[in-house]
Amino acid sequence: MPKILVIDDDTIMNAMVVQLLSGAGYEAEGAHDGRAGLNLLETKSFDLIVTDIIMPEKEGLETIVAIRKKSKTIPIIAISGGGKLGPKQYLHMAQQFGADYAFQKPFVNEQFLAAVRECLSGT
Repeated sequence: MPKILVIDDDTIMNAMVVQLLSGAGYEAEGAHDGRAGLNLLETKSFDLIVTDIIMPEKEGLETIVAIRKKSKTIPIIAISGGGKLGPKQYLHMAQQFGADYAFQKPFVNEQFLAAVRECLSGT
């Protein structure tokens, strides 16, 4: 069963994404910010990472850069609901930094799960 790490400081959104992924047959685990997510990556392996962009401690763009330094191949899906620049700007930057897919919150569950399946098609 593929393992997915969900990094989002919004407790409700984090739980919702973890539940969505679990309901679709994946093993999903949440982290409350980029620093916590990167710490989990030091001790566990994941097949996919879903990360929010705007977070305290270590935000999503920094997190994507740190993940890409360690692995060029682990798929990353970026999600964002806003920020000073607006979600489209942040999500575009996330893809430039190495995210495979980017979704504005709230996203359509079926489209999100299709991206998850595509990312995991090689596992």
